[in-house]
Amino acid sequence: MNIKNRYYCRSKITEAKFRQLIRCFALDLTASNTAELIGISVRSTNSIFLKIRHRIAEHCELISPLQGDVDVEVDESYFGARRVRGKRGRGAYGKTIVFGLLKRNGKVYTEIVPDCSRATLQAIIRGHVNLGTIIHSDGWRGYDGLVDIGYDKHFRVNHGVNEFANGDRHINGIESFWSYAKRRLAKFNGVAKHTFYLHLKETEYRFNHRHENVYLELLKLLRNNPL
Repeated sequence: MNIKNRYYCRSKITEAKFRQLIRCFALDLTASNTAELIGISVRSTNSIFLKIRHRIAEHCELISPLQGDVDVEVDESYFGARRVRGKRGRGAYGKTIVFGLLKRNGKVYTEIVPDCSRATLQAIIRGHVNLGTIIHSDGWRGYDGLVDIGYDKHFRVNHGVNEFANGDRHINGIESFWSYAKRRLAKFNGVAKHTFYLHLKETEYRFNHRHENVYLELLKLLRNNPL
């Protein structure tokens, strides 16, 4: 028999128990620990966690965290197999490449990309960043020509000569996000490629709500769009 639950349609668990599960998810507990704490099977917990991640990913794709003429940091990072030093873009064999755009002191947007080419990266920038925005990047050639397409304020730091900051010219914010993402995902002891996107978007969501109560934000999300 289905039990009334505002957050999970046709649910077989009570709303009170589901709230407990959401609290565990918000605390970033594993499915095994959550199942043990609230008394449902690991299989059911994993299934619900997966559905929650789908909702989170849908939400992340709908919002536009980079609106307005602001400072935006852009960078790429590599997840998965160990990166071979000196291999970037076309040489990122066996790794998942993620492009990130971070509104300075604000939210981040991430996207899995096939490569780090100029065409790929700048298409995403054009789709998410206003022309009046100040863009900060490193010296990767994929960012060459941003001024030519209308981004008049493009500042770079040259990591190749150990330049990591020059006054306000840096990408420390997006690099902090990469560090957070890799620390968080490491606890899963490897994420399957077919679920990596969902875990990435969950990490993006948690980062973007780092100054808020994630439990309450999740309840609001699922109340408006139940599982």
